[in-house]
Amino acid sequence: MFKILLVFILGLIACYFIAKAILKFVPKKVQPVVSLVLYALIALLAYKTYDSIMTPIKFHAEKEERYAKVIKNLKVIKEAQAAHKKVTGKYAKTGDALVKFIDTAKFADIEIKNLVRKVDKGGGISVEEEYRQVDTVGYTPVRASFASTNYKDMMTVPGTDKQFKITLGEVQKAHGYMAPVYLIEANKDDVLAGMDADLVRQEKEAIANDQVKGATIMIGSLAEVTDSGNWPPKYDQGDAKK
Repeated sequence: MFKILLVFILGLIACYFIAKAILKFVPKKVQPVVSLVLYALIALLAYKTYDSIMTPIKFHAEKEERYAKVIKNLKVIKEAQAAHKKVTGKYAKTGDALVKFIDTAKFADIEIKNLVRKVDKGGGISVEEEYRQVDTVGYTPVRASFASTNYKDMMTVPGTDKQFKITLGEVQKAHGYMAPVYLIEANKDDVLAGMDADLVRQEKEAIANDQVKGATIMIGSLAEVTDSGNWPPKYDQGDAKK
């Protein structure tokens, strides 16, 4: 921004000295034509300066809007994967499998009771011991948890004809246990298609904490057990209010 303002100021100074030179060295008959050319150059310089300032501002606003829509879908997919793992013990490999799961699967409704029983220790001695009893008392369709979402289209990257990419893996935990993990992502090139190429390139190299880092918008990881996304907290502020 400082460089743009500096160029604009230097341009105005240059125009001032050019105008002075015109008055001093250019014949009066030619001065109106030269003045018109000079005014045109000034107008062009002003437009270029304005455009240079506004292009990044407009890009940022449009980018934020597109990112918010993509992240909204990723959050729905995250909840769908969590439900799938809760019921089946693993994550879904494809978006179609996730949608089918939501349409057909059910959560078990359980009731937990803390009870007391007598335990014979031998020799005529018995003690009371607490234990937990878990009973299934019914079932609730998974679909009910997604009634307020458009889960049928959650795998489509908003504003594009692309689909989110799902990659599954495993991460070794304690005692050799292999924990299932997933990575779901969309390329920024697809999300920001049609926008300023230089600014898109810069966005793909983003590393600041207040930016969506890297070349993709993603949730999960293949290196650790997490369901976090690579976006800054500002995209979750609406969730916090809810």
